[in-house]
Amino acid sequence: MTITPSEKAGTRLLYGCMALGGSWDTDAYGSSDIDAAEAAIAAALDSGIDTFDHADIYRRGKAEAVFGEVLARTPGLRERIVLQTKCGIRLAEGGRPGIYDLRGPSIVRRVEESLGRLRTDAIDVLLLHRPDPLADPEDIAAALISLREQGLVRRFGVSNMNAAQIARLQRHLEFPLVANQLEMSLDRRDWLEDGVLVNTAAAAASGFPSGTVEYCLENGVRLQAWGALAQGRFTGRQESPDERATARLVRSLADAKGTTPETVLLWWLQRHPARVAPVLGSGRPERIRACRDAALREPDLTHEEWYELWLTARGAPLP
Repeated sequence: MTITPSEKAGTRLLYGCMALGGSWDTDAYGSSDIDAAEAAIAAALDSGIDTFDHADIYRRGKAEAVFGEVLARTPGLRERIVLQTKCGIRLAEGGRPGIYDLRGPSIVRRVEESLGRLRTDAIDVLLLHRPDPLADPEDIAAALISLREQGLVRRFGVSNMNAAQIARLQRHLEFPLVANQLEMSLDRRDWLEDGVLVNTAAAAASGFPSGTVEYCLENGVRLQAWGALAQGRFTGRQESPDERATARLVRSLADAKGTTPETVLLWWLQRHPARVAPVLGSGRPERIRACRDAALREPDLTHEEWYELWLTARGAPLP
């Protein structure tokens, strides 16, 4: 099996392609959407990012489709990158609301459709996008095994799942699940708070499934952080005193270390022992390039600086 770039060097940063492909409606994409995708991909590559994260639902399939257009017009690009996509969500259609669908035949069909849009013969990593409460783990496993044996998907992971859900599926697979993509940022901290609120009254309000981070650490499941830049909450708009104080601290640390505020936010995630791999979701090349140091440099935050960021964003002392 071919060794991909990120298998050699480790995936430190991913580019999330949800912003590509134009609108979220059913209108066709145009040449300007392809050009915008090409500019975003070039900015990611220039910034040391070789892994691109998709989902079959992004822009109703148009994100994958414009990416496939760029691959078709750029010989040799496919061999330089890692392609990751997700399946398992079905968007609302007609009178039917959005649902989750991880039935085996549905997984296979969605992968085949993604391969067609991406204009490639194999997906490097497939993530199951959301837990489907009706799913049979044996049925899911059979689909994943078939996709692997056919050479259509090389590796598998999950998204938005807890430790028990991952373990239940893993029991039916002979190969490891390699990733779990969760919302994680300096603003969305429940994954971190869960581990320090043990034996406190605040623990019940955390809401995060206890043991998930630890399970992933112990079993080699790489945590990928979507929403890693907190929707610009600490680098653009601020809506509360705590957010404004955090933005000032982020800017101060960035200036002191000769980098950007975006990089400081990503370093905060990467500094965690779980080696969190942030996913960038911006379609703006300048925003992507602002994260370059997070792809190319080790996280330059001391123990005290990391805690200062956490406590400032938290707006309260630790228990």
